This record gives sequence, structure tokens and C-alpha cells, in this order.
Amino acid sequence: MATNPPVNEDPVKTAAPRRPGNQAPEMCLACGTCAAGCPLTGQDGFDPRKIVRLVLLEREQELIASDLPWLCTLCGKCEYACPMGINIVNIVRTLRGRVARDKVPGMIHKGVALCRQTGNNLGLPAEDFEFIITDVAEELAAEEEFADFKIAFDKPEANLLHTLHNKLVNTQNEDLVHWWKIFHVAGEDFTIPRENWEGVNWGLFSGDDEAMQLSVGRIVTHMEQLEIQNLMYPE
Repeated sequence: MATNPPVNEDPVKTAAPRRPGNQAPEMCLACGTCAAGCPLTGQDGFDPRKIVRLVLLEREQELIASDLPWLCTLCGKCEYACPMGINIVNIVRTLRGRVARDKVPGMIHKGVALCRQTGNNLGLPAEDFEFIITDVAEELAAEEEFADFKIAFDKPEANLLHTLHNKLVNTQNEDLVHWWKIFHVAGEDFTIPRENWEGVNWGLFSGDDEAMQLSVGRIVTHMEQLEIQNLMYPE
């Protein structure tokens, strides 16, 4: 597996995908509205206006070598506030995608690699996943009013495909119960896939378009093969 992103000689200002209105970063007025809307402005020197300005000056290597692209949460408030509709989130994602994978901070790249191999960011084998989910479901069924609650794995033609945030499987199992109680009371017909159940797309967060598409494709495959029309996506 390649450890580095593919070489792209195009500057970020032209390589970053545009929003539907196709506004170019050159339309930036440096008005600061994006910074005013950003919840992280001022934290460790973060300012979306600074990112746009350095990209326009084709000084993206300074950004790639810094922590600034990774401070962004990709919430999109900057784009919502921007009077020119500039594609700031896509600029940040493009910058992240040009960082060598061994320089991606924290657990993100490791999670992406595990998801490629195993179908989830934890690297959890399917049998262990099924054991955990079944165990939590049995605990819920021990409550009198939910005695008939059961989990259906890979059920064809269910109404809802239930993908999962990895933390619900790893450290916060009890939070699954809240969803399942609602589903049970509402009579919701849902199913959980045994494999490729991950609902957190770290390929999106890390700027790895290939990994992002792989994760989305797996969910689409589940929905097509099981003939399911609706998706619960935890992110």
C-alpha cells in the first residue's frame, strides 16, 4: 500500500474541487467573514482567511508542513458565512490529501489503513463484532419491556441499514441501547451488516479520496445487495 499521496503538480487553488456555484478562491475579499463564523479562529494561530491567502499565493507547502489543515473540523461554517461562496472545506481537504500519510496526525491514517483491510476503523474481526453487538442486544432484551428485542444481521429488504460509529462498538456500547429502544418502540425494521459496518469515513477527514470512495462504496453495496432503501449514518 502506498504511504504517500499521488504527486499532483497542480496548485491547490485550482486542484481543490469547487462548490456547485464554481466560485474560485481568487474571489476572496479577505473580509474576514469566514474567520468570524469559524469556531476555531484564534486557536493555535488558526484562521481560514490565512489558509485561503497562502493557497492563493501558491504557498501551500507551508500549510502542508503545518498543523493548520488538521485543526479544521470541516464543519463548513466558513463556507456558509463566505459572501463569495469559496470552497474552503475542499481546500483544506486537498491540503490534507497532499500530506505524506506517515505525517497524518493522531490515529486517522492508522484507522484508514485498518478500514481498508477489515471494513472498520478498529480492525475488529467480524466474529468479535457480532459477539459484541449480540451481547449488548441481549442485555437490552433482559429488560422486561424489551424482552422480544433481537438484532438482525444482513437482513434482506429491511427498511433501514444501520451503520455504526466505531466508538459505539469499542468504548460506548451503552449508547447503542438508546437507538435500539427508539427503533423497538417505533417498530422500525432495521439491520446491521456483519462486515464493512463502519459509518465513520476517515478517508473523508484525512483527504484520502480513494479510501473515502471505498468506504462509501461498501455501504452502497450493502444497500443494493440487501435491497434496502434507507440508511442510518452516524456521522
